[in-house]
Amino acid sequence: MRKIFILFVVALLSACNSSKKSVAEGNSKYVIEEMGRMSSQDLKSLYPEANIQEGVEMYEEGTVERAYTILYPGTENELHITWKDLDRKKIYDLRYSNAGIWKSSTGIDIGTEYEELNKRNGRKISFYGFGWDYSGAVDWNGGRLENSGLRVFLTPGNKPENKFYGDKIVHASPEEIAALDLKVGAIIVNYSL
Repeated sequence: MRKIFILFVVALLSACNSSKKSVAEGNSKYVIEEMGRMSSQDLKSLYPEANIQEGVEMYEEGTVERAYTILYPGTENELHITWKDLDRKKIYDLRYSNAGIWKSSTGIDIGTEYEELNKRNGRKISFYGFGWDYSGAVDWNGGRLENSGLRVFLTPGNKPENKFYGDKIVHASPEEIAALDLKVGAIIVNYSL
């Protein structure tokens, strides 16, 4: 009887561990930092249900031609990938702006609030004005996330005053920043660093 009990306990523990492992592996495929070494073939293999679209377009204000891949186009899980090479073997960067399945190992996600960014960075962030190509871009100011390759863009929940628009670092009082109700609206991970 004792042997049967021990075998039962061992089988139960083994099942629990394999269940935890498969859950962790299943979730890790949606951690954006884990994707840096993937090729286009890897993506097709790992995300067969993603309705993948591919093409070539001009980037960086029309100065560089890059191949791109879009996973889950037109859904809340849409992820846009650009490549270092036209053969799609090395990822240049990826970006998303919906609160779907993608997560960052930093704990910063779409909807993360301004104060939480400061906390995770360990230093007060700065951000650029709104209404242009890099609207709301965050500057980590030498904090913990400076060399992470993670670029985030803030979106105001409330309409900004005119002085908060344009290609410049925003200078605002804590009260003005609180009134903007800033949250992460887009994330880019750059693998070219």
